[in-house]
Amino acid sequence: MDLSFFIQPVHPIDRDYGMVLQEDMDAIILADKLGYKEALIGEHFTDLAEPITSCLMFIARLIPETKKIKLGSGVVNLPAYHPVMVAGHVAMMDNLLEGRFLWGIGPGGQPSDIEAFGNWEIDGNLKMVEAFDQIMELWWGEPPFDIKGDFYSIQTTTTHMPEIGQGLVPKPWHKPHPPVLVTALAPYSHGITLAAERGWSPISCQYVQAHWIKTHLPKYLEGLKNAGQPEDPSGWRVAKCIFVAEDQASAEAYARSEDGPYGFYFANLMKKLGGGGRLGLFGTHPDQPEDQITLQQSLDTQVIAGTVESVVDQLLAFRDEIGPFGTLVYTGLDWADKKLAQRSMVLMAEDVMPRVNAALGE
Repeated sequence: MDLSFFIQPVHPIDRDYGMVLQEDMDAIILADKLGYKEALIGEHFTDLAEPITSCLMFIARLIPETKKIKLGSGVVNLPAYHPVMVAGHVAMMDNLLEGRFLWGIGPGGQPSDIEAFGNWEIDGNLKMVEAFDQIMELWWGEPPFDIKGDFYSIQTTTTHMPEIGQGLVPKPWHKPHPPVLVTALAPYSHGITLAAERGWSPISCQYVQAHWIKTHLPKYLEGLKNAGQPEDPSGWRVAKCIFVAEDQASAEAYARSEDGPYGFYFANLMKKLGGGGRLGLFGTHPDQPEDQITLQQSLDTQVIAGTVESVVDQLLAFRDEIGPFGTLVYTGLDWADKKLAQRSMVLMAEDVMPRVNAALGE
């Protein structure tokens, strides 16, 4: 099992913006030094708690600060951009990173972003897929372009001058595109099957209960089978909120108290998703009434926290419940206590994962 890192991020809105950005960069630089395989960065445009407004811009800043870790968008919300813009930005980023770029894409999940960009009344998934297909046409189609869709139209027939490069789009380093990642929330998600059929890799979200997450694996394997690929679960990534400490009491106090950073994270997400009718993702069982789903319940059942030995046991039990997966994605939260937060990342990489993999090898 590989270890990756993801940051949305979610920070208290009264924190200094520049300090928050620096903290998020420091977390990924630390992940690189510790040998985390990947770092995925979220983006939102209209949310002070999640203030990285361009994951690609953020990644560009990290290129000279990191050495081995792959850097990925988590995600580029395709319905918020014009396909020509994404084609240009992603091709450039892919060439700058020379194999270290992962292209996470999505339809947009932040309600205020969706409203601000005028996407409230449309099917974001359809718009995302159309944008992706048009980007492929821009990279590998025959210019001049005259591309028409339900959401976007792209034309360069009047201005096409191939002898000077005008009207042409730079191509990515990966062929035909960087590895594509998509997030998965919904139980029994058909989107996972469609993604696997396209060769895209799913990431099951960290704030979704395990009894829903385990419905994702069969849908992923179904998509691989439909595409004629081996039914190998190693391409499945699963994100999780994890905190490792030297002693159990410190871990419980930091990660399972409602006034701690994990409490702040889940309170923020539960309010956002609850307004969209998705509070059931936090329920301990499929039929749990929403008025019984509490913040403390989520902290007790959805956060893996404890000493190295305890976290190893919890991770192995989690894997037994949901099924085998190839990459565990550690979720980076606000560094309410910098020393404890950094120590958790160190213990996760240097102690927890070697023991987990040793157990899986047995």
